[in-house]
Amino acid sequence: MKAMVFPGQGSQFPGMAQDLYDSHDSARLRFEEAADLLGFDISKVMFTGSAEDLKQTNVTQPAIFLHAVILAEGLRNTGAFDADFVAGHSLGEFSALVAAGALNFADGLKLVAQRADAMQAACKAVPSTMAAILGLEDAVVEEICAAQDGIVVPANYNCPGQLVISGETGAVEQACEALKEAGARRALMLPVGGAFHSPLMEPARAVLEQAIEKTPLKAPQCPIVQNVTGRAESDPAVIRTQLVAQLTAPVRWTQTMETLLASGVTSITEIGPGKVLQGLFKKVDRSLETASAVWTQ
Repeated sequence: MKAMVFPGQGSQFPGMAQDLYDSHDSARLRFEEAADLLGFDISKVMFTGSAEDLKQTNVTQPAIFLHAVILAEGLRNTGAFDADFVAGHSLGEFSALVAAGALNFADGLKLVAQRADAMQAACKAVPSTMAAILGLEDAVVEEICAAQDGIVVPANYNCPGQLVISGETGAVEQACEALKEAGARRALMLPVGGAFHSPLMEPARAVLEQAIEKTPLKAPQCPIVQNVTGRAESDPAVIRTQLVAQLTAPVRWTQTMETLLASGVTSITEIGPGKVLQGLFKKVDRSLETASAVWTQ
């Protein structure tokens, strides 16, 4: 059994997807379509922009989506897209749905752009941030977050022993100190502009809900394991609801990986920039076959 997985924010890098643009006419057409839909030439930022340029949420999210979807389409056109399951980390869930035929390219990109703009606006409303906590059980992190004054919650269950927390800046800083006292190996503040996957994203969730309700969504060609529950879904109504909830709910990637492994998946292909998700799978089961997708024709 095979799963194809799609990365989220943080996997971007300067020059991303230029190899696809240079090698494939269909990739160039997608970049042109994306420029029309977004209202700016995203290829210029992706190919020649700095790492700092690419960190802007309204650039990062469409860039990663575009890279992943173009690569997935290339695999499909050459008969190399043969997933039994798909999954995506946060933003990657939108890429996964397009790759699995549940969303079309234009609708997916529009939603990603609206999501990014809404998240960026929400980030400006309250001073907020995120921090990576290494070396503690999830239950300990959850308990310490709940004990803090202010908003701080688990946001990304990335793998056993690696959990990202999110919330108001002061509350996150206090939680980090308490977590280090509780034995965390690292409690590292992250260079992000806001508290993704926390209650502070509620204004963005409300905006995205309206957009998603208006967007056609079909059953995917294979099940998608969704972030909110870590369970495989094929029902468009359920997928739609959980796509909205994802903005304020934690990314349950640990549970997503467990679901895929329990379903008999032995091969993981990461589609998009970077190798972050392959690394997380290897932490769970080193015997898994993992690879980065390559469009060779």
